[in-house]
Amino acid sequence: MSNNAEKQQKIIGMFDDIASTYDIANRVLSFGIDKQWRKKGCDKAYEILAKNKIGQIVDVACGTGDLLLYWKARADKHGISVEQYTGVDPSVGMLEVAKEKVSFASFIEGQAQALPFSDKSCDIVSISYGIRNVVDRAKGLNEFYRVLNNGGMVVILEFTKQEKSGFVSKIVDFYMKKILPAIGGLVSQNYAAYRYLPDSIEQFLTTSMLEDELKQAGFDVKYVKSFSMGISTLLVAQKPLA
Repeated sequence: MSNNAEKQQKIIGMFDDIASTYDIANRVLSFGIDKQWRKKGCDKAYEILAKNKIGQIVDVACGTGDLLLYWKARADKHGISVEQYTGVDPSVGMLEVAKEKVSFASFIEGQAQALPFSDKSCDIVSISYGIRNVVDRAKGLNEFYRVLNNGGMVVILEFTKQEKSGFVSKIVDFYMKKILPAIGGLVSQNYAAYRYLPDSIEQFLTTSMLEDELKQAGFDVKYVKSFSMGISTLLVAQKPLA
């Protein structure tokens, strides 16, 4: 097994271990604000796509299916008809929770680097707080591009590395490195998993670097917004129409 494959398997195993407590830990750690971040991502993608009928929405690294609930709720709110919702995740533990929670979607065990869909078969591909866990990110972004229809949207929500080193970034840094691992570990009883989170963010990209990677994959970046002092970032990009 290659180093990348071994690293990916370790990450998958970690998420299997915390699947049952993942949702409550997310709510506690974000003070529930992540709900607004998710709504904004869905609304912005629907706005830019500007379609009343959508074929398929795929949520990659879907975890417990949280974002799929928002995709459907916001589609219903805006009067948008969606034919198929699909969640993809390499963690069987996460998918077991998702299947219990989300009745309207289909779920497939799979990875971002090798999506089980044909070319141009999706209208929206999303990934929330999962892109930094994709070991071969360039391959993942290329897969998003491949499976999207022309004009299709990719929506990324992620914890990005701080670009500045001022007072605010020090507060964020303290929360992410000290408070978050302690609370997440307490809720999940898996301290290693929540120590991994700040480490993975520190080793990840800044927002501008992630924008550049999307552009290199062929996407037009349409919308970028940081939330809560830069803890979380939303990026919405579009595959060119032609």
